[in-house]
Amino acid sequence: MALRFAGGHPVRISANHGTDGHTFDALIIGGGSDIGPEHYGGDIDSRVRADPDRDRLEIAWIERALANRTPLLGICRGAQLINVVLGGDLHQDIRGLRKHTRNRASILATKTVRLGATSALSRICNRSKVRVNSLHHQAVRELGRGLAVVGRDADAIVQAVESSEGDPVIGVQWHPEYLFYLPAQFALFRWLVRAAA
Repeated sequence: MALRFAGGHPVRISANHGTDGHTFDALIIGGGSDIGPEHYGGDIDSRVRADPDRDRLEIAWIERALANRTPLLGICRGAQLINVVLGGDLHQDIRGLRKHTRNRASILATKTVRLGATSALSRICNRSKVRVNSLHHQAVRELGRGLAVVGRDADAIVQAVESSEGDPVIGVQWHPEYLFYLPAQFALFRWLVRAAA
């Protein structure tokens, strides 16, 4: 809905929904199941809610978007997967790292993320801090190639990344689609539509 309000025309892609020959001007990789730990050298014996078919599909689409400089927005799992595709890895479970922020999942804005003052994300949101929600238990650990950390929470856990090379790539650990009534969050979808044009 947020993308439609921003003037976009979304087309769903999934392992069960083909693209029917569509071409895309931009790509969103959304939230969902854990990324299979085999993709980033994680603990393959840990308990994860993985979806191998989705991993393969979205990895291929991210690689295509990066190769073509197609505007790319990663949301939660999507931000993590962009990082993995670019050679980074993840904290498989951040719950033990939290000291100042809550472990309780919520679609409501329950915590603050500080944005890098010179980041594209800060300019897009027109803020140095944003209120965000939290539905994740994994997060970026080591950065992938060509990415910069541009947002952290009070526990210094990575909450946002973007291209360090000026490419139209942003990943956020929160879910702006549930917060699109907030101007700073809706701005992400407006950015994607403008970048696609």
